[in-house]
Amino acid sequence: MGRGFPLSAREVALSMAVVASFGFGLVAVYLSMPASDYSFLKLPKTLEDLQILRDDLESYTSDYTIQVLVGYFMVYIFMQTFMIPGTIFMSLLAGALFGVVQGVILVVFAATAGASSCYFLSKLIGKPLVYSLWPDKLSFFQAQVAKRREKLLNYMLFLRVTPTLPNTFINVASPIVDVPYHIFFLATLIGLIPAAYVTVRAGLALGELRSLGDLYDFQSIATLFFIGILTVTPTLISKSQTKNVD
Repeated sequence: MGRGFPLSAREVALSMAVVASFGFGLVAVYLSMPASDYSFLKLPKTLEDLQILRDDLESYTSDYTIQVLVGYFMVYIFMQTFMIPGTIFMSLLAGALFGVVQGVILVVFAATAGASSCYFLSKLIGKPLVYSLWPDKLSFFQAQVAKRREKLLNYMLFLRVTPTLPNTFINVASPIVDVPYHIFFLATLIGLIPAAYVTVRAGLALGELRSLGDLYDFQSIATLFFIGILTVTPTLISKSQTKNVD
C-alpha cells in the first residue's frame, strides 16, 4: 500500500469524531440514571461477567426501561461500528432482560443499525483497512458479488443466515465491493433474525450455559444452513433455466 499505517490523518480524525459522538450519547444516558454505584457497568468478556451484569441491571430495567434500552442500543451500535468483539454477549443479555420477543426485536434492530453505521463508516474510510486486513477474503467476496448481481439479495441473505463469512467482515467489505445499501439493509434486517432468536432464547437460561459453544449445537447450525440454502434456491433455479435456454 506504500503506507506504514493504513489510515490517513483525516480518516483517523473522522473515526475519532464518530467515537466522540457515541461517547457524548452514552454520557447523556448515564447522567439520566439515578445516583448509584455503576462500577458493574462494563462490556462483558465472559459468561460470568454477563451474569453479574444481568443481575445488576434487572432492577434498573424495570424502573428505567427507556434509559436501559437507549444505553443498550448505543453500546451495541458502537461495538458493531468499530468491530469490537462481544456482541454475542449483548444478544444474550437482551434475552435475559427483555425476553424472547422483545429481545429479538431489540437485537435485530440494534444489529441492523450497527451494521449500517459500520457500512457507511467503511464507505468513507474502510478501503485501506479491508485491503490490509483481509485481502484474500475480500477478493473472494468481490468475485461472488460480481457473479450474483441479478440475485444479490438472495446471496446476501445466505451470508447473513449462515456462518459462511463473519458478519463483521460483511459489514466492512460490502461497500467496498459495491453492495447497494438497500440490499445490505434488507439482508441484514431479515437475515439476522434466525441467529438472533437462537442467541436471545439462550439468554433466558443464562445460568445454564457453560460456554458459548453451547449456543450452536449441530441442530442449530444445520437449521441455519437449511434456511440459508432456501434463500439461494431462486438463484440456482435462475441459473439452471438460463443454461437450458442457451
